[in-house]
Amino acid sequence: MDFEEFLRGQLPGLVRFAAVLTADTHLAQDLTQDALVRAHARWGRIGRMDRPDLYLRRMIANGYLSWRRRWAVRSVHPVADTGELDRSTVPDPAVRLADQDEVTRMLATLTRRQRVVVVLRFYEGRGDEEIAEILGCAAGTVRSHVSRALAGLRERAGVERPVSQEVFET
Repeated sequence: MDFEEFLRGQLPGLVRFAAVLTADTHLAQDLTQDALVRAHARWGRIGRMDRPDLYLRRMIANGYLSWRRRWAVRSVHPVADTGELDRSTVPDPAVRLADQDEVTRMLATLTRRQRVVVVLRFYEGRGDEEIAEILGCAAGTVRSHVSRALAGLRERAGVERPVSQEVFET
């Protein structure tokens, strides 16, 4: 598969993956672009892999986890809720956006590695082995990160309003 063919099929998914990780569209585009520039230079080797898409996700995840990018990630601070919307009337599309915002705030409380694992597992629907391949670690390490991340999110969700599962189905 040549590089342009790969981009036609995979670019939107790679950018979405980076956007969910960073909660910043511009930073997500930068991360994806950096990974693609590096991948293009080595496409002869990467293109022959069984799953070059997983390799690119690994490059994006490593870029996100990199200490050089920490300054670019903005802090997300939750604000007090101004009141519940009346959900008994016509569904308000703003509720979905508020839920997505809440998920973004809750994900921002996780460690970077936990956030990568949660996004790969629940947003992209990847299994332990695939995530382990992307991150270059053992499947047991992936399960450990997921377990700790979910425990932290459950603890926060007990205090905050529960988030609907449909937020991840964008």
